[in-house]
Amino acid sequence: MERAITIRHKGEELTASIHYPVKEGKSGRCKNRVPLVVICHGFIGSRIGTDRLFVKTARELAGDGYMVIRFDYIGCGESSGNYGAQDVESMIAQTRTVLDYGLSCADVDPTRVTLIGHSLGGAVALLTAVRDRRVKNLVLWAAVGYPFNDIVKIVGRESYDQAVQTGSADHAGFSFTPVYFNSLAKFQPFQEAGKFGGDVLVIHGTSDDVIPVDYAFLYQKLFWTRPDGRCDKEIIFQADHTFSSGPAQQLLLKRTKEWMNEQERVQEEWQNWMI
Repeated sequence: MERAITIRHKGEELTASIHYPVKEGKSGRCKNRVPLVVICHGFIGSRIGTDRLFVKTARELAGDGYMVIRFDYIGCGESSGNYGAQDVESMIAQTRTVLDYGLSCADVDPTRVTLIGHSLGGAVALLTAVRDRRVKNLVLWAAVGYPFNDIVKIVGRESYDQAVQTGSADHAGFSFTPVYFNSLAKFQPFQEAGKFGGDVLVIHGTSDDVIPVDYAFLYQKLFWTRPDGRCDKEIIFQADHTFSSGPAQQLLLKRTKEWMNEQERVQEEWQNWMI
C-alpha cells in the first residue's frame, strides 16, 4: 500500500509518497518493526525519477519489507517553494525532516535506516548521514562529488555568471540565485566521506556523461579508509547517469535490493547472537 502525504518544513510543504511494507517485520530484537528507507532525488528532479526509477525502487523495496519514503525537495515536483532559492544546508535539513516523519511511525525500527541518493541527492544523502547518526546505511547512485563544479557544468558557466551579476538565472524553468550556487561551493562530500561510520553501496554507470564514473572509485577508496563500516561498489557497463536502459535499471534495482537485504541478514544475525 502507498499513499501521498505532505510533510511540513519551515513554512513550506514537502510532497511525499510513503510505501508501506508488504512483508511482515523480520525476527529478532525488533521483530515487529520494519526498516526505513528515504530516497533523495537529484538536481531539479522529483520523487518520481527519470523513467519512474524512484517509484519502481520504492515498490520493489516495499515488497521486501521496507517502509519507503520518496519526496520532492522544496521547489521540485509538487512541493511548495523555489528550489533555486534554497541552499545545500536547507536540503540537508529537509532530508532530516523527512527522517523525523519516517521515524515517528510506530512500526519503524530506528536502528535500520537507509538513505538512497541519486546524483546531487547522493551528495546530500552523504552530507545528511554525516550529521545525523540515525542514518545507518547509504546507497549512492551516480553521486555528485564536487557539487559546485558538477552543477555549474550542468547549467553552464553563463547561467552561473548571470546569477552572480543579476541575482538570478533561469535553467530548465527554475530560477537560481547566488545563494544556491555559493552553498554548493561550501560542501565537499569527498572530504566528509570519512566521517560516516555506517555501511555504503556505491553504484555508477560507465556511460555516465554527467557525473564521471571515476567518482565511484574515489568514493570507495575514501570509505575504505574509515576505521568502521564497509563499502561495496557496483559499476554497471554502458549505464548512463539515470540508468535509463531496461537492463541497467534492472541491474541497479537488483544489486541495491540484494545489498540491502544482506545488511538486514547481518543485523538480524547480530541481534540473535546478542539475545
